[in-house]
Amino acid sequence: MMDARDIIIRPIITEKSTDLMSSQNKYTFQVDLRANKTQIKQAVEELFKVKVRKVNTSRVRGKLRRMGMNQGRKPDWKKAVVTLEPGHTIEVFEGL
Repeated sequence: MMDARDIIIRPIITEKSTDLMSSQNKYTFQVDLRANKTQIKQAVEELFKVKVRKVNTSRVRGKLRRMGMNQGRKPDWKKAVVTLEPGHTIEVFEGL
């Protein structure tokens, strides 16, 4: 079984995710490709001491990148949008 810190890789801080945080109490994370919704929910609850209502996930395909004549791909990754129960917030994100 994976540790909670292995499942949650990093938070996604974009204009859209910041708007979701303030208006709908949703937080966006990059997570391990092998993690399922139950593991993500348990990891967020353990790391941030909050109550999770719902988890939505999506796989993001890596983009094609070129450097001169050489071309390669960025790796695929998984995104999780976590909805918290009313009254719960993640303090790390506040003030961004």
